[in-house]
Order: sequence, then C-alpha cells, then structure tokens
Amino acid sequence: MTEAKTYNVLFLCTGNSARSILGEALLNSMGAGRFRAWSAGSHPKGEPHPLALELLRQKGLPVEGLRSKSWDEFAQAGAPQFDFIFTVCDNAAGEVCPVWLGHPMTAHWGIPDPAAATGSEDERRKAFLTAYTQLASRLNMFIHLPLASLDKMTLQKSLSGIGADPHA
Repeated sequence: MTEAKTYNVLFLCTGNSARSILGEALLNSMGAGRFRAWSAGSHPKGEPHPLALELLRQKGLPVEGLRSKSWDEFAQAGAPQFDFIFTVCDNAAGEVCPVWLGHPMTAHWGIPDPAAATGSEDERRKAFLTAYTQLASRLNMFIHLPLASLDKMTLQKSLSGIGADPHA
C-alpha cells in the first residue's frame, strides 16, 4: 500500500498579517495530514494581525508558529517545494513572484482585506470573520477535490473556479 501524498500549499498576500495567515491556519487544521500549509507576503508587516490571532483562538485553531514573513524565505534552497500557491489579495496577484521550484499549480482567491477594515471594533471583527468564512468555504471545496485523479488542465480550472465562486 502506498502512502498518501501530503500536498504543500503556500498562501500569498502583500502583508502576510491577516488573510494568508488565516489560510495557513485553516488548511493546516482542515487538511491535517493531507495538506501542509504556509503563508508569506511580498511586503510582510512583521507580525500577524491581533484580530486574526484572536479569531483563530476563538475557533480553536492553534496560533503557535504563525508569523509574518517574506515570500523570499520560500524561494531559498531547502525551502518546501509547493504543489499549490494561492494568492488571497489582489495586490499580490499582480506582483512579480519569485520563481517557484516544481511548477506549482496557482490560483487567485481574492478576499477583501480585513486588516483594512474601518469602523467600530465589532465591525472590524466582522470583517475578519467574513474573510475567515470565505477562506473556510474555499478550502472545504479544495480539500474535497479528487486531486490525484484530475488532469492538470481540469485541476487548474477547478482551482480558478473556487476563487471565482461568489458564494465562497
């Protein structure tokens, strides 16, 4: 019996403080054993947003080890080789990314930035919950794809479709 493959996934954003951090924590929880997730940013803020960490704790997800880091860290020798890379903010989708070894599948899953939300504390918390819910919905679709049996073109179309789903 062959061992099931563990897929490596990278979530990219500009600041790596909110959406990509949420994606990393969510996928590591939802896809435990089958997926291993990381996150990075083109211009990292230096630390995860406090409301992102608060929400993850409220949802019972571990926050240990979550940190804001540059995508350059993952373009170095010895870095994980990724199977999938998802951009979760519109800025990062348009930036020139490092060259990733192994030619991972990529998709843009744009989500409004909760860290940019204004208003009361409750309104800002609601923006984080909305981003969390959208990511959880998309990741639920992603982890249920029959990855091993899809050809590359069909898989790419599926990944792009998840990002374009208005209900996710």
